[in-house]
Amino acid sequence: MMKTLVVAATKAELTFLYQHFNLDDGDFVEAKNFDILISGVGMVATAFALGKHLTSKYKLVLNLGIAGSFDRTIELGSLVNITEDTFAELGAEDGENFLTITDLGFGENTYKAKNSIKTNLLKVTGVTVNRVSGNDKNIRNLIDRLNPQTESMEGAAVLYACQKEHVDCLQIRSISNYVEPRNRDKWQIGLAIKNLNDWAIAFLEDMN
Repeated sequence: MMKTLVVAATKAELTFLYQHFNLDDGDFVEAKNFDILISGVGMVATAFALGKHLTSKYKLVLNLGIAGSFDRTIELGSLVNITEDTFAELGAEDGENFLTITDLGFGENTYKAKNSIKTNLLKVTGVTVNRVSGNDKNIRNLIDRLNPQTESMEGAAVLYACQKEHVDCLQIRSISNYVEPRNRDKWQIGLAIKNLNDWAIAFLEDMN
């Protein structure tokens, strides 16, 4: 049977899912209809973990996590479907200009989520970064250059791995904070994680 591989950076982001399905407490857990992979934070850890575990036995990779939003019309705790994700920092600085890895002729910097799944979630574009934005000047530069709606540290790496292995991918994230000068007091991580897990539990039960 073809399974779904659920991928998240941290176990904390899937707390209620582990509890609901009564899963063992590992970073790679096999259940009846899906497996869970906790990759670690960041695109390098994510790519390495997927390189070890992503095979053609999976029909879908479901990438789950929290994210920051550049778009203030998206309420904190809301779920979004990230259909396109860009490696925002992959390239070269040329004075004040930025040359992407695509401009330089060394590959692609933007990846699309390929799947045939219908969700009623807002479709957005995201960026994947090594350094979470918390500085007005850097945030403005990112908006001017790419105009993304969300920011994560793993998304594009998951889409990249799925494209390489020809496996469908769905990236669903819950908005925990707005992208602005760092202020943890305003973040809604608990709400974001609860809403993400409620959605994921229903999705996985529906699929099976």
